[in-house]
Amino acid sequence: MKTRSRPGGEGPGRVRQSFSHGRTKSVVVETKRSKKLTKPGEGAPAAAAPASPAPAGAAAPRPSVATGLRGGTVRPTGGSEAPAAAAAQRAAGAGTGSDTKPQRRQGKGNVLKSLSPEEYERRKKALEAAKQNEGARRAREEADAKEREAERTRLLKEKDERERKEAEEQIRREREESERLAAEEEARKKADADKKERERAKAEREAERLIAPDPSAVGAPPAEGEGKERTMRGTPPPRRAPPADDKKPSRGRAGDERRRSGKLTISSATSGDEGGRQRSLAAMRRKQERQKRQMGGRGPEREKVMRDVNVPDAITVQELANRMAERAADVVKMMFKSGMMVTINDTLDADTAILVVEEFGHTVVRVSDSDVEDAISTVEDTEGELQPRAPVVTIMGHVDHGKTSLLDAIRKANVVSGEAGGITQHIGAYQVTTDSGAKITFLDTPGHAAFTSMRARGAQVTDIVILVVAADDAVMPQTIEAIHHAKAANVPMIIAINKCDKPGANAQKVRTDLLQHEVVVEEMSGDVQDVEVSAKTGAGLETLLEAVALQAEILELKSNPDRSAEGAVIEAKLDTGRGPVATVLVQRGTLRRGDIFVVGEQWGRVRALINDQNERVDEAGPSVPVEVLGLQGTPAAGDVLNVVESEAKAREIADYRQRQSRDKQAAAGARATLDQLLAQAKADADVAELPVLVKADVQGSAEAIVQALEKIGNEDVRVRVVHSGVGAITETDVGLAEASNMPVIGFNVRANAPARESANQKGVEIRYYSVIYDLVDDVKMAAQGLLKPEVRETFIGYAKIKEVFKVTGVGKVAGCEVTEGVARKSAGVRLLREDVVIHQGKLKTLKRFKDEVNEVRSGQECGMAFEHYEDIREGDVIEIFTTQEVERTL
Repeated sequence: MKTRSRPGGEGPGRVRQSFSHGRTKSVVVETKRSKKLTKPGEGAPAAAAPASPAPAGAAAPRPSVATGLRGGTVRPTGGSEAPAAAAAQRAAGAGTGSDTKPQRRQGKGNVLKSLSPEEYERRKKALEAAKQNEGARRAREEADAKEREAERTRLLKEKDERERKEAEEQIRREREESERLAAEEEARKKADADKKERERAKAEREAERLIAPDPSAVGAPPAEGEGKERTMRGTPPPRRAPPADDKKPSRGRAGDERRRSGKLTISSATSGDEGGRQRSLAAMRRKQERQKRQMGGRGPEREKVMRDVNVPDAITVQELANRMAERAADVVKMMFKSGMMVTINDTLDADTAILVVEEFGHTVVRVSDSDVEDAISTVEDTEGELQPRAPVVTIMGHVDHGKTSLLDAIRKANVVSGEAGGITQHIGAYQVTTDSGAKITFLDTPGHAAFTSMRARGAQVTDIVILVVAADDAVMPQTIEAIHHAKAANVPMIIAINKCDKPGANAQKVRTDLLQHEVVVEEMSGDVQDVEVSAKTGAGLETLLEAVALQAEILELKSNPDRSAEGAVIEAKLDTGRGPVATVLVQRGTLRRGDIFVVGEQWGRVRALINDQNERVDEAGPSVPVEVLGLQGTPAAGDVLNVVESEAKAREIADYRQRQSRDKQAAAGARATLDQLLAQAKADADVAELPVLVKADVQGSAEAIVQALEKIGNEDVRVRVVHSGVGAITETDVGLAEASNMPVIGFNVRANAPARESANQKGVEIRYYSVIYDLVDDVKMAAQGLLKPEVRETFIGYAKIKEVFKVTGVGKVAGCEVTEGVARKSAGVRLLREDVVIHQGKLKTLKRFKDEVNEVRSGQECGMAFEHYEDIREGDVIEIFTTQEVERTL
């Protein structure tokens, strides 16, 4: 835009503005003259004449405030001090505009010099008053600014309040509108339903009118054939059609309409609306979600419930969220913000879990991992809850003394015929009902030396021990061991002297031998019952059962069947098709199908219970032995079974016990220092090892085999069981055996087809056994093969060096005299210098004069040269000896 003054039509004070596209505009510019002040006395008379007096009623003009002097111009502020002089100055300045130009150039100093003292003082006072007025003005401005700020704040608050009320009013109107729309929708649906009902009724009336004859023509004769056809078709008699406004549905269709009307809701029941389709629950939820979105998501917030959260030593994110009743996604999000990238399956330690719980505002209850064991019920039973139970009797004794035969005679069974080698190698549990109706639970234990742990386990869970001693064999090592087990378990004994039908039986010798082990029978004035029996003829069996009943009556055996079951694992195995199976003797409570239990490091749910007759039962009470199916893994024999309330508790207890077992094994391996490990490795370097892999049919047999094999060996050789397990030999076992270069030993188990093929390809030896002493003997023989033969030395002579010669092509040759025995070229030699062995080796040459000889006898002289050794001196002694290797045995 350009601004310029055009000549011609534009007068003074007007300016023509030019814009783009040829547009112009004429504007008036206001011009102001600067007021000039002349010297005192110059322009006052001329200015006073034309000045017209101010009106009387007019107020005095507001004096202007001057803060300094500019260009020789001074504007006085004191309005009441010199009004005439001020008016004269203004008039002079207006009339003599050209005279003020020289004054403008004079400067500040010349103007001040031309002022009178009174004028100077007056102006000085005016400046001081102006300064004071300036301070008051600033104070007023600050006060005004504060008032304006307060007013602005008040207006903002009023505006926010007004907007909030408008928003609430808007929300209320939207809610009312949504309710109105919903009501209109309901009314519309109801009207549609009524309309459909009326149309249906109308259609029915129309159909009846078409089928039924016209009431006005009832008296008219029917057409030819018409009455016959109606009679044959069975047309109902005509009826009066209902009126159009009758809303009652027909009787024949009412049931169908009610059936098609949908589910009954509270709204339909209260409103009485029975026609039309009702809104589904999902539609109602969608409607609520829409209303919530329309309200800006500001639904009624529920009060957060603060909980006491149990924090163990380790817990997963999902489980922690469940205990806090929070969403797992919220917990993960919070940990992401804290810099921890976790998922819901990750495990948190106790400190991190405590921080998370506190972040969500809950209360931390610190618990230890061992507290999970508290879930197992340990409440003692009261006297009123106890009921009599059957006694548990364990039959113990030496191998081949007739324990199983005696039990077969009592049970009227034949278990001996099924045992390999005719000896018992498994612990068995049976329940027998006597002729009097009393029940007795028998445990049959092996008598072989390898089954020490089985016998100890049987003594721990039993009430009475029947010690079987053969009358023709008397007390043997395993008999003594059984006595020790019974005494350690503090269990009463009954001595059964078996094989009394044999010709060489001597029952009195058995009683006498028992005295050496502090077992005094009643016949010798003791307190231990003894019964002479014969498993072959059945003699004395009734007396033996009476003795058991008497001893059980003395013990007053009772238990509470109405509680969570608790029992001991007698035996465990991995059965093909049934999975892990445990033989459990229930001690307290009743074990039922469906119970959740934990046993050792395993847990499970009772899938089936099988008694000793191979029959399925629904429950097992105290003193009842059963096979339990449904375990997650094979437990160890001797573990305790406890029923718990939930699967989560069972899994938690099993996990804790597995961690404890791993930590214990790791701690056992970590106790040795590096120096100890190096010393052990150095010591083991001279020890030959026979590694083996053992698989057995049951846990007890595997345990017994491992204990028996670990006893084989001495300081030079030993047997190391790399792995032992229960079940068939698998391909994994073959791979482990190949890696360790060891054989696989199967006890009453076989390898499956893939394992056999893999063993043939990899050259792994698999050996099968069914009798434990055959297995132990074979492993012992194999270990003996690793023994280095013993080397025995025999001294045959001594020779003394008298002179040393140096022979070309031979080296140093010792001229010797055989002082004792004989010197042979094939024998070994040692060079002794001052009774210290300097060298040990063989002779390179042995000469008698110039002839090479094989032997030089005592008293003769000869020449000797050593192989690869020439540091020989006069006076040294040569020791001649022979060696012999002798095979060693274990």
